[in-house]
Amino acid sequence: MEDKVLIQRLSGLYQGESIQSLSGVSTGMGHKIRVDSLEVQLDRIVGDEQADKRFHGGEDRVVHHYPREHYSYFRRMQLFNRVEDSPQMGENISSVGLDENQINIGDIIRIGSTILQVSQPRSPCFKVNLQFGSRELALAMQTSQRCGWLYRVITPGMILESDALVLQERISDISVAEAIKLYFAQEFNAQGYQQLATCTGLAHSWKKSVEKRLSTGVIENWQMRLYGS
Repeated sequence: MEDKVLIQRLSGLYQGESIQSLSGVSTGMGHKIRVDSLEVQLDRIVGDEQADKRFHGGEDRVVHHYPREHYSYFRRMQLFNRVEDSPQMGENISSVGLDENQINIGDIIRIGSTILQVSQPRSPCFKVNLQFGSRELALAMQTSQRCGWLYRVITPGMILESDALVLQERISDISVAEAIKLYFAQEFNAQGYQQLATCTGLAHSWKKSVEKRLSTGVIENWQMRLYGS
């Protein structure tokens, strides 16, 4: 396919090394600052830090992209305890005019001199509940398919706020929204899990999870992820 410009200009770039404590839980989500550029390496963004590397970061989750218009959706749903905007979801890239329905798992994306691949939706957890003062926000993110998405890095480089987001190659027919719908459905869906397990570009952790569901016939318990202890 020919390269396709999906976004002419990004609406914000963010990074941060500060870690905060929310109700005794460490998180780097609320301390990102706006920057003019991101220096993206194969396994990290220079100057960016995660509090819990078991579930954040790693080669499949280097860059976090979150659509800015989702903030207004959750404000209308009264799921914020105050006016919020980027980058309070902990995103590195913010944009307007592009959402989970328009991006597919495995998409090869060029931004500036950096080439990225969409690896998975973000798995919302209870830390967003603490961040925004709403116990039901993490669940609302996954049920509304407004989770944002994560990239692995194919070619390290620099990303500028003035850069366009360009789709270079589409290698699967599963959108990020569809992946969220299949993965987070409450009903067991063997056919959907098989689709995800064979989806080119999907993060290893997600493939491992759906393969386990297929072998055991059981969906893992999400209570700890969604609500904490």
